[in-house]
Amino acid sequence: MTQALSFLPRPRLQALIDALHAAGFRCIGPRVAEGVIAYDALEEAAQLPWGVSETQAPGHYRLGASDTQRCFAWANGPQALKPLLFAPRENLWRSRRAADGGLRFEETLPGSAPLAVIGVRPCDIAALALQDQHFLQQEVSDPYYARRRRDLFLVAVNCTHPAATCFCVSTGDGPRASEGYDIALTELADGYLLEAHSERGRDIAAALPLETAAEAHIAAADTALQQAAEAQQRRLPGTDLQAPLFANLNHPRWDEVAARCLSCGNCTSVCPTCFCYSEHDAPALDGGEVTHSREWDSCFTQGHSYIHGITIRAETAPRYRQWLTHKLGSWHAQYGRSGCVGCGRCLTWCPVGIDLTEEAAAICGEVAPP
Repeated sequence: MTQALSFLPRPRLQALIDALHAAGFRCIGPRVAEGVIAYDALEEAAQLPWGVSETQAPGHYRLGASDTQRCFAWANGPQALKPLLFAPRENLWRSRRAADGGLRFEETLPGSAPLAVIGVRPCDIAALALQDQHFLQQEVSDPYYARRRRDLFLVAVNCTHPAATCFCVSTGDGPRASEGYDIALTELADGYLLEAHSERGRDIAAALPLETAAEAHIAAADTALQQAAEAQQRRLPGTDLQAPLFANLNHPRWDEVAARCLSCGNCTSVCPTCFCYSEHDAPALDGGEVTHSREWDSCFTQGHSYIHGITIRAETAPRYRQWLTHKLGSWHAQYGRSGCVGCGRCLTWCPVGIDLTEEAAAICGEVAPP
């Protein structure tokens, strides 16, 4: 950790929420709902998942009781930052017929209110950087994403309890957050090691009842993060898989995994970096107005590759191949890195338990690091 470190005793965690509210932020954080941990409105620290643990495996997610009274002793739930910025469905514009017969277009930008998200994992911060590249750093910036992104405040939590499906170490995206956040917390037995990383983060930290971080706190945090890294058993076979994937487009494994895959799109929905969407027009009954909207799409759907009466990828095998070769391969040419941040959600939320790391290893073999 390169920034100045402070210590926030556990009973004072509410002060962080209060300081964010006082600064004008609406706060959301992890809460237990319907058997998962997901972001929801946060007013009190007591609403956090205290004493909750989780078990994850391919096709498996269950919450349980932790043997420690911590509120971040879990890896991640099905929801990342993506739906907070790239809305699952939203209206983009409306067109109306004017009295003279012409069309009038009206942009429908979302409202913008400062939002603070507490409990963001390092893998999701890495995914956010990729989403920023796609939506903000191209020739044309997406105004809908930009409006939500502008006033986003991130309180990261370094991962000390990875799930069995996590492999962020092999992608270089965890378990410690390195950039892209305002404040980072590392949860310890009696409180939180706190690092302010931005000017806004330092302003919030200045309003907190912090103590000087003791050497014992820093050592405990380092040990916990090292143990979290060593606990990860899954990994990708290399950091840049573009060449081996493209050299194996006819590998028999594509058909083998397709025999199990349901083409349901769960993996793309929970993936924090997938950004495919489709657009639709909904005319009013009187024909005087049309609303144009977009919603998340998936390369596993038939419509995704439908062009002029032809479905390019009519079967599951080419759909899975498209997803994996793009995510782990051609993203390097587009964004300078893989599109996978090692969060493991695609493993956990796959109904048939397909393991991306297993499929990549079978197709690519072991790849030497660049």
